[in-house]
Amino acid sequence: MKIILKTAREQKNIKTRELAQLLGIDQALISKFENGSRKPSRDQIVKLASVLEINYEQLMIAWLKEKIYAEIGDDHLAFEAIHQVKEEMAYYASFKRAPLSTKLEQIIKEIDSLKNELHQFRKYDSFRVTQALELEYTFESNKIEGNTLTLKETDLIVNEGLTISGKSMREHLEAINHQEAIAYIKELTDKNTTINEREILCIHNLILRGIYPEDAGKYRKVQVMIKGSSHMPPQPFLVAKEMEELFIWYQTNKNNLHPVILAAEMHERLVTIHPFIDGNGRTSRLLMNLILLQHGYVIANIKGTNESRMQYYNALEACQVENNKENFLLFIAQTEKECLERYLSILKPI
Repeated sequence: MKIILKTAREQKNIKTRELAQLLGIDQALISKFENGSRKPSRDQIVKLASVLEINYEQLMIAWLKEKIYAEIGDDHLAFEAIHQVKEEMAYYASFKRAPLSTKLEQIIKEIDSLKNELHQFRKYDSFRVTQALELEYTFESNKIEGNTLTLKETDLIVNEGLTISGKSMREHLEAINHQEAIAYIKELTDKNTTINEREILCIHNLILRGIYPEDAGKYRKVQVMIKGSSHMPPQPFLVAKEMEELFIWYQTNKNNLHPVILAAEMHERLVTIHPFIDGNGRTSRLLMNLILLQHGYVIANIKGTNESRMQYYNALEACQVENNKENFLLFIAQTEKECLERYLSILKPI
């Protein structure tokens, strides 16, 4: 592992002092990590993988391997012990994950069937179709947050560069910023970029750029309350730690959960932390859709109608206050299913 860390740092041309500052630890620890005299903690592994852009699983396997070897050495019974541990871990892992409800499992099956069918008709896709659907996403996502622009007005602002009389500068910027944020998550998808703190901060920076420039791409430093909700987000001094735990959760579960469930979970977990002074909802939905796009699904466009918005907020409230995620997972899965059906209806020949 020490070779992996040192090589990655040198390839990125980062000095040990700079890396220590990025990780918030003493510079001497970096040297110890690289010469093998000290092992990083699990949390530090997540940060190192993110900062140095090392494959998390590769680094974690190297870390675990060294920990196991340091513990058992070359004991002649070690191989048998490892074999038995492997069998027990596989056995208990099957009970560890809560099964999906019958209804949710059925929707997930329908989603995957629709995704496979859509793949057959992707050749009929076009820039115009994608542009129209992404514009609808910008319109609906902003509408959820109270933006009063119509779909047509959003189009005129985003694609024609016009200003709409009677509409605020903020509403104009929300439309432009969100469209640029969509382009950014598509770029991350094309590059197969690992989701990390930097990317989420970049997404948020795009959302609030020109609206709250001093807060764009930065965690909040004050306590906030969510209007109409009994959920109280964590105190500002806890935000960075909770975000760190979010990325650890993501790295641990990204290969164990169905992509739609993973996307919904990350959406809910981020918006529950509420790490920003504003733009939490839009950023959380963009994060969700980044995960969906990375796995070959389509953007899940939650409608901004009163009925849809209340269903969305109530499902989130149940997660945050009652720790009941069933309705939220169903809501997101149903939304993705409907968006896949719509996409298919556009591309599929009559």
